[in-house]
Amino acid sequence: MLRLNPNDSFLSEPITENGLTDAPPEKDYPGWEFAALWSDRINRAVELILAILMALLVLDVWLGVIDRYYFRWQLDWPEAFARYLMIWAALLAISAGIARRDHIGLMSFVGRLPIGIRRGLLIFADLVTLVLFIYLFVTGIPFAAGGFGREAMIFGASMGPFFTAIPAAAFLASVQMFLTLLRDLGSHVDRPKREESLT
Repeated sequence: MLRLNPNDSFLSEPITENGLTDAPPEKDYPGWEFAALWSDRINRAVELILAILMALLVLDVWLGVIDRYYFRWQLDWPEAFARYLMIWAALLAISAGIARRDHIGLMSFVGRLPIGIRRGLLIFADLVTLVLFIYLFVTGIPFAAGGFGREAMIFGASMGPFFTAIPAAAFLASVQMFLTLLRDLGSHVDRPKREESLT
């Protein structure tokens, strides 16, 4: 079993390219430490909420299966409730993906660019993504407000709490994108994750 020392760096020597030095994260990290701290705190809270939502989703689906094939209570709400839980979980997971930089990215071209251009391009991409999520948040507010006047398929509730998933997720994604932008400052491609470095 491989044991890792948390103080060890996977990049043994700094990479110097075009006059810019890319040192190991522990020695010369370009990002802001407070942004990394708050990004991690927010992400822990979001992931806890996601775990609760997924547990509720599993229980709800199992209830629907047991009702259909065993008890035959003819419950009409488990399927719709599962849909709403899945929407909330999927949208909230966006911010968790941003915090971990787990979203799909095509880096084969970007990785070949000089460090300065690469970091500038990645910062620009983060800014464009931040603007997109802010736009989704602003346009999502009236969308969610309109949902309060529509009736959901379960419990006679309005669609408002379920439509609110869009602006809430966009707000969290905006905050997380801003924090990860400050945390990484375009250096995340140069610093492989630990699990990727072990392969």
